[in-house]
Amino acid sequence: MNSLGSQISSNELGERLRLAREAARVIQADAAEVIKVARTTLVAMEQGQRRVRIDELQKLAVLYKVSVNSLLRQEAIHVDLTPRFRKLIADEDDASRDASQLLTDLAAAEVELENLLGIQWPRNYPPERPLVSPDVRRQAEHDALEFRQRMGLGLAPIANLVTMLELDLGVRVFVRRAHNHVSGLFAYDEKLGACILLNANHPRERRIATAAHELGHLVCSRREPDVNKEGSLERSPEERYCNAFMRNLLMPMRAVSQKFNELTAGSARLTRRHIIILAHYFGVSREAMVRRLEELSLIKRGSWDWFQENGGITDEQTRQVLGDLIVPDPSKAEAYRPTTLRLNMLAAEAHRRKLLSEGQLARLLHLSRVELRELLDDVEIEGSAADEAPVLSR
Repeated sequence: MNSLGSQISSNELGERLRLAREAARVIQADAAEVIKVARTTLVAMEQGQRRVRIDELQKLAVLYKVSVNSLLRQEAIHVDLTPRFRKLIADEDDASRDASQLLTDLAAAEVELENLLGIQWPRNYPPERPLVSPDVRRQAEHDALEFRQRMGLGLAPIANLVTMLELDLGVRVFVRRAHNHVSGLFAYDEKLGACILLNANHPRERRIATAAHELGHLVCSRREPDVNKEGSLERSPEERYCNAFMRNLLMPMRAVSQKFNELTAGSARLTRRHIIILAHYFGVSREAMVRRLEELSLIKRGSWDWFQENGGITDEQTRQVLGDLIVPDPSKAEAYRPTTLRLNMLAAEAHRRKLLSEGQLARLLHLSRVELRELLDDVEIEGSAADEAPVLSR
């Protein structure tokens, strides 16, 4: 068999080959040499001006480390978010580049599963609020409170921001392991919508802060990508806005002031116990809580530095104060699996309907066969327990 069928158009196949080549970091000359054609011929293939033969496709798939099936499937989504991050990623920053590729792959996989299952997930994004005020922190405070009102949160702590982003707003959120200096990524694409990657190596409180920061980008500058790195400086108004949005979203001024006054009533000094309880209540790190109290002038500047110079506020002290109130963090232990609720359900349903094999699903989701089998087994156990449940009518 020397030519391909009419599964997809030449233009679409050429675009998929180009994206796969760029993702594999292969230059056109090297790819052309593998299939023994001129570089100009490869360019014509990627532009859809020359049909690709099956033997050429097979060789290119091996070179690009993708499957022929993934290149030819009607439902496959081939969108590359990585070019959007190029201005933000230094040449030697392989960690950020790898994270951007992972975000691309997982977002495209989720859309492909939706297409296979005939599902269109609704988007319920907050209104975009471009920066108009010279005081971006004041605008961030206003926009964060507006978002809370829109979601019916009032001043209460947010129980699970990741689930809210995913199930209430329709944002594509993925929690996977990345290099420690990468906290998270945000990108927006018309086909994929808003996409966020959170680093599962980081503690829960830090992931939540990163998610709130990236939500700020969805509000103020959704068409500009973001790479949130450890210790990054607020070099732009957008970054200052997003950090302020995060603080006001997770720790609203009125709520923090009220709870602080309640907890410290009758106390002469600020104690570690006060900080631990407040941080637990708002679901943030101890440092973030102290910094917010300093920012609101509820305690004097330099309080966090004082704690650090005098033994810090340790995990052991936190366990002593909170005891059983400390919640386990399954995402850290299972970070290589698709830990968000939606992607788990989509993968299990595609397997149940026999739309994709286990091998295809594993490659699509960047999982080993063992990890995928564990995921499917968990869902099958849940399904068998619900055998007597009412059948959904469509």
